[in-house]
Amino acid sequence: MAERKIIRCAIYTRKSSDEGLDQDFNSLDAQREACAAYVASQKHEGWVELPDRYDDGGFSGGTMERPGLKQLLANVQGKRVDVIVVYKVDRLTRSLADFAKIVEILDAQAISFVAVTQQFNTTTSMGRLTLNVLLSFAQFEREIAGERIRDKIAASKAKGMWMGGNVPLGYEAKDRSLKINTGEAEKVRSIFDRYLKLGSVHLLADELRVRRVCSHRRTTLDGRIIGGHPISRGSLYLILRNPVHIGQITHNGKVYPGLHEPIIEREMWDRAQRLLNGNRVIYRRKERSRVPSPLAGLVFDGAGERLTPTHTSKRGLRYRYYVSQSSVRGRPSNDDKRWRIPATELEQIIVDALRSLLQDESRLSSLVGLHRMAPANAKSVLVAAAALGDTFSIDHPHKLRNELHKIIQEIEIAEKSIAITVSLDSLAKTFHLKDATDHELGNHKIVVPLQIAKRGVEQKLIVGASFMAPGVPDETLLTAIARAHVWVEELKMGRVCNLNEIAHRHGLPSSYVRSHWPLAFLAPSIISAILEGRQPADLSLKQLMYRTDLALDWAQQRRQLGFDR
Repeated sequence: MAERKIIRCAIYTRKSSDEGLDQDFNSLDAQREACAAYVASQKHEGWVELPDRYDDGGFSGGTMERPGLKQLLANVQGKRVDVIVVYKVDRLTRSLADFAKIVEILDAQAISFVAVTQQFNTTTSMGRLTLNVLLSFAQFEREIAGERIRDKIAASKAKGMWMGGNVPLGYEAKDRSLKINTGEAEKVRSIFDRYLKLGSVHLLADELRVRRVCSHRRTTLDGRIIGGHPISRGSLYLILRNPVHIGQITHNGKVYPGLHEPIIEREMWDRAQRLLNGNRVIYRRKERSRVPSPLAGLVFDGAGERLTPTHTSKRGLRYRYYVSQSSVRGRPSNDDKRWRIPATELEQIIVDALRSLLQDESRLSSLVGLHRMAPANAKSVLVAAAALGDTFSIDHPHKLRNELHKIIQEIEIAEKSIAITVSLDSLAKTFHLKDATDHELGNHKIVVPLQIAKRGVEQKLIVGASFMAPGVPDETLLTAIARAHVWVEELKMGRVCNLNEIAHRHGLPSSYVRSHWPLAFLAPSIISAILEGRQPADLSLKQLMYRTDLALDWAQQRRQLGFDR
């Protein structure tokens, strides 16, 4: 008798939202149980359930960017699966275009899949037709649902109803409408009144910061606490421009009378709008007349030569650059070593890098020693740091220059990176940390990888290149790895019980925690190489997040990630 062939069955489950996934028996478990029962019923055909789990909780069926699906397709291409079993076909995908891609992969490996509640087989033409019809209806249902929701929101807003979103300062959402919060409404009136008297959003922001006026602190439906931060200039512009405060609702550029009561009188609102519009014109003329270079005196090349700010004018427009001093003074030099960098591009890179540092709570806590402080005090420092990052803007070069010269020691331009040396002692003093005088914090270097594209006699900086300069650690990747190890320690110490609790504890989406979790299980030799900047040129955080087939065996990991080529 011929030996019966073993058919390896992979069970795939999916749920669009995170709701209920923290329960002991959730929707994914129910789908898996039904699929496992079907596989068991086919035992006489040689069907065997594979132990690997391919679960996507909180992922839409309208995209293929799902960790569980990616791991499943990788195993399909690795010839480790014979049949894919799903509860319903729309659990696999709700898009005809994505279905065509999946079928192409399955056909290449001669693999079929089965939906236990919709009996058909993809290896036959009739099965494919049935699948296409079902998927057409699944996609149609998804698109129609989206259209119904958009039409309902538009119709409801035209009637003046509040349809959700960030609740404006001064109000609370209740029964599809906005109710005035007395205390917060006084704050809004004070903002309008002070703006009309001061005549400047910048002065108003400084005054509110001194008075410690913060945004409304509230708890979301999922238990997260948001708000309670100093009101930034950007937020002030939104408050002063928001017609909700005069009892109106906007949708797609149209304004409708709202069902809620106004906080600001129309006359005061009109005066504020005229002042805002007038200040915008005055500000632009003032900035065109003389634009300082915020990074003057801070930028050097690899040989220690200072880059000097300069500018040219063409057709009435002013173009600013940072150029090598040898170019300015006409000294002989190797042309390949001369720099002529557009000022706006370089300044934006520096601002983005500093803002990223100030808004990364775990990284900043470690650098300035917030673990030595009481939790409440540490939290206030983190809020102040995030607020400081919000103030950095290349649109306000005078103030930006003062802020950057306080905390930056120097900026070094190299062929494949920009290194920003930040004085941690100066940064700590900015937040009035007592530890700043007791402990020498030193400097911290932020390395931004980039590519340089020559554009005539100047260079264009392309940030976010797919490689790192040799010997330059990828700080984004290192931060993500460190965060994943912190999560593992929290599980070991019993502070949390599962990934959903980790997400809730740190105020992160569950999908973010799941995608970054595997970083905690990288081989020590791989982490050491990343720390020293010796990782393969194409290894990045994004690549690691999508490597759902990453082995637990450290030697195999090195081969998968290109360390042992």
